[in-house]
Amino acid sequence: MNLTEDLEKLALLHQSGAIDDAEFFLAKEKLLAGSIPGLPVAGGSGPAASEEETRRWAMILHLSQLAGYLLPLAGIIAPILIWQLKKSDLPGLDSHGKAVCNWVISELIYGIISFVLAIFLIGIPLLIVLGVLGIVFPIIGGIKANSGEVWKYPLAIPFFG
Repeated sequence: MNLTEDLEKLALLHQSGAIDDAEFFLAKEKLLAGSIPGLPVAGGSGPAASEEETRRWAMILHLSQLAGYLLPLAGIIAPILIWQLKKSDLPGLDSHGKAVCNWVISELIYGIISFVLAIFLIGIPLLIVLGVLGIVFPIIGGIKANSGEVWKYPLAIPFFG
């Protein structure tokens, strides 16, 4: 097989959803590095972003949601800023940013619905559960990101794919 065929197959896998953005980027870099001498590979010693740095920023991205407990709205603004500022330098971070933003938006929607339902008392336990999930989910996401896994938050509505 030649490089063009390999890249086309890789693109088809990515479009079908068989591999995520981070896996696509790493596989493409490895294919290109094998065919073009001197091209740095992600995780290598060149200017390309290292996998360790991507993992570290992904963990920070997930855990930044907890900043909202210190400063109002910081748990919404910080993850979005980190995602938008770092996704061009660290392409593997994009899938983490989408997962986090999907959860943040979903959590806001669930919070509004639970607040309205608090009139009928059912919303009070829902708000408590949502508060617990708002702490537990970012911690789980941060741990998984640190091990190199993109964790799709349960109950998150997929706004960003």
